[in-house]
This record gives sequence, structure tokens and C-alpha cells, in this order.
Amino acid sequence: MWKPDRQSKKPLYAQIADHLEQRISYGEFPPGSLLPSERKLAEQLDVNRSTVILAFSELRSMGIIEGRSGSGTRVTMTKWGATPKHTPNWKRYAEGGNFLPNLPFMRRIREALAQSPSLIDFASGELSADLAPSEEISSLMSRHEYTAYLGYDHPQGYVPLREVLVPYLGKHRQIHTTESSILITSGSQQSLYLITQCLLSPGDAVAIEDPSYSYSLPMFQSAGLRLFRLPVDRDGVCPEDIRTLYRRHRIKMVFLNPNYQNPTGTVLGMERRKRLLELASELALPIVEDDPFSLTSYAGMPPAPLKSMDSTGSVLYIGSFSKIAASGLRVGWMVAPNAIVERLADARQQMDFGLSVIPQQVAAQFLKSDYFEPHLARLRMQLQFKRDLLIAALERELPGMISFTAPEGGLHLWCKLAPEVHDGKLLEESIRRGVVFVPGSVYGSDSGYVRFTFARAKADEINSGISRFAEALRALLAETNP
Repeated sequence: MWKPDRQSKKPLYAQIADHLEQRISYGEFPPGSLLPSERKLAEQLDVNRSTVILAFSELRSMGIIEGRSGSGTRVTMTKWGATPKHTPNWKRYAEGGNFLPNLPFMRRIREALAQSPSLIDFASGELSADLAPSEEISSLMSRHEYTAYLGYDHPQGYVPLREVLVPYLGKHRQIHTTESSILITSGSQQSLYLITQCLLSPGDAVAIEDPSYSYSLPMFQSAGLRLFRLPVDRDGVCPEDIRTLYRRHRIKMVFLNPNYQNPTGTVLGMERRKRLLELASELALPIVEDDPFSLTSYAGMPPAPLKSMDSTGSVLYIGSFSKIAASGLRVGWMVAPNAIVERLADARQQMDFGLSVIPQQVAAQFLKSDYFEPHLARLRMQLQFKRDLLIAALERELPGMISFTAPEGGLHLWCKLAPEVHDGKLLEESIRRGVVFVPGSVYGSDSGYVRFTFARAKADEINSGISRFAEALRALLAETNP
């Protein structure tokens, strides 16, 4: 993000005025559009508000912007030629369309992290740099020349990667398949997007876990789907709840995260798995199994996926490279009946003509290399270490004020706060103190739950981060209960 140069001889306010004028001339702020408030712009640029006021004054004197009482500062409509020109109402377009924006809390978290990279990050669901196999991947890339023709790839994805995934899935997930039944995607979210857009229709009813990561994805509502919740207890969802929803609402599909569920960390019990598959076969009901966390099992013995027990072809299985290696490569996969793979591959080709070949080549090399197994062992050990640091910090800083069940895998710790607090106020107070997390209501829970991701923060930040969170919680309680 652009910041004024404090070493320049040009005054800060003049640099800001020039920068805004340039963005206006590029059409980023069309005539009539609203500029950021003085306070918000000052925070973004890390300057005093008075500096922004001077910059606005400079632009106002040139007739580029104008202030309207009660409606903020806008780009003037009359500067752009003798005859006023009509600009599309971009605000109306931005608020229109069928694809909904991210939830407000998620947008606020991303905004805070973009503005203050020094925030201790318990929100982002990805591995920190020290957990990623960066050196191993760099070594592979230096040893392998990627000189193949860089044209459009196969609609289902890079063939050698799909061929490598066949033995990978067989060994690590007990899933027996062929490369023709695998679709490469840019990750779990693209897999879910393709399923919701291509296999379901507006008005269809689907079941998701409660709480659930799926609840945080507006793509379900964007597709016009009706969402019905399946409560999650310590053993996951109850299969009979699915039967009830099927009878009442004729649900068309069930979305589950059976292993180290996001956000709760629960594992679906074995008896429930068997009953769930029996029910799916009885009702001819598809199950979408999202399985990004299994290989993070701290004991090294991840539960078998539903797909490995699926004898009737009821399960669409989604996997990803993001939670076990490198989210930036944007490589995921789906195992599904060939007809479904071909349908979704055709849709994806209409969207982008397929993924970049080079990240797929890198993923294929890494999965079959001697680096992969040692990386997994190290990742499990380090994740468990960070989990234990987080738990120790919470028990020390918030005794009697927070409860949780320690997960045996995954990246997240799901917590219930004993005192009643407002999600939004707690998040804002935490951001002010230098730490960020995800409120539980993002995942469909009532207020009073929080999700801490311990994989993103550095180990030496965890104690400080929880201390700051505890300070924010106590400050909020003192304010509401003086």
C-alpha cells in the first residue's frame, strides 16, 4: 500500500494530494464518488489527521474535490470539462450482482491486517512461513527445469499431478481412484464454488454443519441455496438430523468437514460415519467431504476419510495443498465420478481456461519427492507445539473465563468465553491492542465464541497475542460492567 516518503523534501500533505489526484485521474475515484474519511485515510497512511486535512484543502482549492455537509468528501462533478459528463453509478453496480461480498467481520479483519501487518494474527487460516516447506520447494525448482510448452492445460488439470495424486491418495487417505476421476482446482473454495454453481440450482436446500466454515462463505447464498444447519457435538454431526432435514426440506446435498472440523476441531465418530454413509445410500443423497486438515494429525494417524469407506459413490472428496504445505501455490483437488469431473472441468474452463501449469508441476514434484514425508512429520510436531503454547497462554491469562477442547489435529482452537461480550466490540478492542482473531458468529455460532488459529502466528508471538486479547476482554468487561 502506498505511503508518503518521509525522506522527501516535498511536504507530506502535498505528496498525499498528488497521490489522490493521480488516483482520481486514473478513474479509481470517478466524479461524484466518495473519498475515504480524513480519519480513516490518516490511519491508512500513518499520518496525523491534520496532514490529510491539508491535502484535502489543496485538492479542494483546485476544484478536484468538494465537501458536502453530512455526506463526506467527494470528487467534484464539474472539474471534468465545460459540460458535465455522466459517469456510471459504480456504487450501485458494486452493491448489485448476485455474488455477495464477504461477511463484514471478515472484511474488517482483512482490512486491519492490510493496514497493520504487525498485528499478531490468530485469524488467517494458513501456515506461517516457518511451517511451509519453502527451502524444499526452492531446491526442487532449482533442480527441475520447467521448460514444457506453457499453453493451456488439460481441462481437468496437469496430467502428471493427477497421476501423482493417485498413489498419494491411496497411501495417505486410503482412497482408491484413477487420474480420470480427479479434478485439479485452485483450492477447496474453488471446488465448493464449482459444486454450488454447477450441481445445484437456486432454491435448493443443503445441509451444513453448525458451526461451520461453510457458513462464513457467502458463495452458498450467492448461488441462491437454502442453508439448514446440522449441530456439531463432540462427535460431529448426528446422522439422524440429516434424515429429519431431508424429510422436512428435501435437502439436495450435505457439506461436511469430518476430520478436525473448522472451526471446532472435532472428529466425526466412526459409528456416525458408517450410519451417515448408509443414510446417504438410502436417500441417494450426495455428501461433499472437505478434508484439508487430516494430514496435520499430531499423532500421525489421521482418521480415514468418508470417501475411503464410500462403496456407493455418494461422496465428493475435496483436498488441498494449502493446509499441509503452501497456500500460495493455489493447488487443490476433487475426487468425484467421471461425469461430475467432466462437468466441473468444462465449467472451470469457461471461467479461466485452467490453472497455471507451473504451480501444478511444483506440487507434483514435491508430493513424490523425498522431502514430503519429513515435512509432514515436522509440520505435525510444530503445530502441536504451537497448540500447546496457545493453550498454556489461555489458561494463564484467562483462568475460569474461557473453555475449549484441545484438538488432535488441524490449525484452530475453538473457545467459549464465560463472560457475555459483544463480538464486534471485542474484535475492535483487540485490534487496537495489536491482535486479531475470528469471532465465532462468523461461523454461525452465537456471540461469545472465538476461533484462534495458531498456525499463522509465530511461536514467540503467541504469549504476547493472548496477553493482548485478555487485556482487550477485561477492558471491554470493565467498560460494560463498571
